[in-house]
Amino acid sequence: MEDFLLLDQLFSAEEKLIRNATRRFVDESVMSTITSAYEAGYFPTELIPQLAELGLFGMTLPNHVGGQAASEIAYGLVCQELERGDSGLRSFVSVQNSLCMYPIYAYGNEAQQKQWLPKMAKGEIIGCFGLTEPDAGSDPASMKTTAKKVQDGWLLNGSKMWITNATIADIAIVWAKIDDKNIRAFILEKSFEGFKTNEIKHKGSLRASITGELVFDNCFVPEGNLLPKTDKGLSAALGCLTKARYGIAWGVMGAAMDCFERTKRYVLERKQFGKPLASFQLIQKDLVDMFNEIIKAQVYNLRLGQLMQSNDANFVMVSLGKMNACREALKIARMARNLLGANGISLEYHVIRHMNNLESVFTYEGTDNMHHLIVGKHLTDISAFE
Repeated sequence: MEDFLLLDQLFSAEEKLIRNATRRFVDESVMSTITSAYEAGYFPTELIPQLAELGLFGMTLPNHVGGQAASEIAYGLVCQELERGDSGLRSFVSVQNSLCMYPIYAYGNEAQQKQWLPKMAKGEIIGCFGLTEPDAGSDPASMKTTAKKVQDGWLLNGSKMWITNATIADIAIVWAKIDDKNIRAFILEKSFEGFKTNEIKHKGSLRASITGELVFDNCFVPEGNLLPKTDKGLSAALGCLTKARYGIAWGVMGAAMDCFERTKRYVLERKQFGKPLASFQLIQKDLVDMFNEIIKAQVYNLRLGQLMQSNDANFVMVSLGKMNACREALKIARMARNLLGANGISLEYHVIRHMNNLESVFTYEGTDNMHHLIVGKHLTDISAFE
């Protein structure tokens, strides 16, 4: 897509190198198979070694724990390129980075970091993040999963729902109540007795992504698998979500960009009434509206990335970015589907796949309504959801 505001001038050479390598990977290894994966409803696990080889796991973490020490902007650009391929692919990388490797780095001890992070960076260990429950989505404090202290560890009981990577994950970062008020996180290994997973089937969205349920039935977790710095409770979990939401804000613009580019080519080539669709005023208006919203979100994301890098960003800024980007990306996908007419529902044109995926991304990691209320509380100093 055209770099209308010359944003490339603001990216470092390393950031552009990482983005371009990810772009080539998507073009050469993803686009040829993603339609089949989406239609058949499977995640292309054969891509995991390539993602690891590109250094896309733990990429913003320091080198000494297996990371690439890349900038937050580089990570955002990677998310944008990956979601240009498919939201499920970006979700996989987001979970590994923001929701699994990040909490081990931020809230774990040195032994836990050494045990897990280097192998996760190589793609040898895959993670998932267990916070959402069947009856606790927007209100995670109402979770029912419990962790009871026993000799040498903890007994976990409960379940988590709508978990990306659930059935292929080697470990799960699971949040549980240790009493009526306090919530902690644990590293659960798939071999633990009393821990099982179930895949969620029959999805109309994120079909090229694994989604499942985590179930704990008197699952014993050794003391060494408690993340010690999660003693701050729910705010630690929300810190992980802030990282994930930042990547989503960038990512959905990749899907929007792909919809826009495919639609622009289509209306330039498709002729009706003896001339290209692109020659009609209403078509041009829609193209301009789509283009405008993509550029606005890109500028916001870039500034947000700068603030994340300098540790000056806060969760409200990220909520506004995620809310706006998801809303506009979904609008763009719907407009693109309309402009393609009947072809808009064909997977051959990719737009319907993006549109269906964005319906999920619009909801997960905080619904549109919840992000509105987060920003609303900032503006009014009145909480509308507590």
